[in-house]
Amino acid sequence: MQLNSLVTPWLGVLATRSRNAKTALLADALRQAPNARLLAIAVAYLSGQLPQGRIGVGPSALRQIERPAPVVDAALTVEEIDTALTSVRDESGSGSKARKNATIAQLLARATEHEQDFLLRLLSGELRQGALDGVIREAIAAAFDVDSARVRRAAMLSGSLAEVARVAREAGNAGLDEFRLVLFRPLEPMLAQTAADPEEAVAKFEGDVVLEQKLDGARIQVHRDGDRIRVFSRSLRDVTHAVPEVVEFARMLSASQFVLDGEVLAMRDDGRPQPFQVTMRRFGRRLDVDAMRGELPLTPFFFDCLHLDGADVFDESLTRRAALLADLVPEPMRVETVRPETADDADRFFDVTLAAGHEGVVAKLLSAPYEAGRRGAGWLKVKPAHTLDLVVLAAEWGSGRREGFLSNLWLGARGPDGFVMLGKTFKGLTDALLAWQTEQLLARETHREGHVVFVRPELVVEIAFDGLQESDYPGGMALRFARVKRYRSDKSVDEADTIEVVRGLASN
Repeated sequence: MQLNSLVTPWLGVLATRSRNAKTALLADALRQAPNARLLAIAVAYLSGQLPQGRIGVGPSALRQIERPAPVVDAALTVEEIDTALTSVRDESGSGSKARKNATIAQLLARATEHEQDFLLRLLSGELRQGALDGVIREAIAAAFDVDSARVRRAAMLSGSLAEVARVAREAGNAGLDEFRLVLFRPLEPMLAQTAADPEEAVAKFEGDVVLEQKLDGARIQVHRDGDRIRVFSRSLRDVTHAVPEVVEFARMLSASQFVLDGEVLAMRDDGRPQPFQVTMRRFGRRLDVDAMRGELPLTPFFFDCLHLDGADVFDESLTRRAALLADLVPEPMRVETVRPETADDADRFFDVTLAAGHEGVVAKLLSAPYEAGRRGAGWLKVKPAHTLDLVVLAAEWGSGRREGFLSNLWLGARGPDGFVMLGKTFKGLTDALLAWQTEQLLARETHREGHVVFVRPELVVEIAFDGLQESDYPGGMALRFARVKRYRSDKSVDEADTIEVVRGLASN
């Protein structure tokens, strides 16, 4: 199977904004895979992933490899690349770095210009062609004429799009229906869409709704089968060793087999939650858990039940899942909820939740199932909006659809001796705004370092963000989930927010 059979649809995906067109291009590419192994590799590559996982060659190492002149005729095969990358991953010992680089250079020397672009972006994790898991799932359904909802459910349960693609091709819808939740193989968590305020969220669900406190902790998924208990993070990493309190609590529950979704928080002596970043100290890779537990104990709170005593329940309504959770988990360890009868009820619960130090609320449709790995329409989060007027200090060149535009903005607040960096963002930028900001920033360019263009600090931009967290930046803080609202042409740099204003927000 030639690499070009994946590169050509990739180029097509880059050239279109149509989701249907992307799906059709990728589906045709998947149909061409001659066997299960190559289908698995094709799914991985087109999702921007390597079947080998980490191979020990990051973006900085790739920049050190001199890009050879491309060949004219495409001849490189997917099998050859897979074998070579496996050997790169397995290299170790003295001189391994040089051998890794040499193997990659040899691959590039046999590739066309477009194939080189594809490989370099794939290896650096920058294959941003819009074909993320959602589009790939649709492409699998289209390629093998199966139901897209079944593909999504199977992917959720298996954790492997490659395996789902194989089953879809070999066994169709009936094969996809055979996928079941497997204990200790974590599900991607369900996420929430956004609503402007509690009233909007409640109105959308027309009374079939519960409001739940949105805790600013670390998301956890707890699996138990008898004496065996494992705890997984939002990113599906096994964090069992770091949270013995959660393991002990799970062992106390009456059911011997379950999967629970929740949050874990570090609490202050007054019962208010510690900032998110403080809770996350408990998840460091190298820490003395016993000492940290004494210094920073954690408390788990649960809000969903996905499996109980041999039965998958994530497809059932929230009403049913909440009842099962209430029977299993004591009330103090369940996230607080309320059934609002009026908009005033919703507003009051929102205000009380914020006053208690929590992040906001989530409105949940009581009849909705659990949609793992998606921002499901059955959950709407409401959080207070924070904005700051910050100064653009630099910007990074974009990739994929944003190639040729300055995209990722470096943001700073005014300090006593200059500007204090608070983070970066490329979110919230429309195509028109990208074009405008690229022109404006290049007109203010002072110098470049690699892919970063530094500019005179003259543009003020209004940034929305969800909170502040501790950081290695000079100011000790960074914005969480920052996104561009608008440029403030009406404001001079002298009117931008100061670092003292930011510190005041962080202390609230």
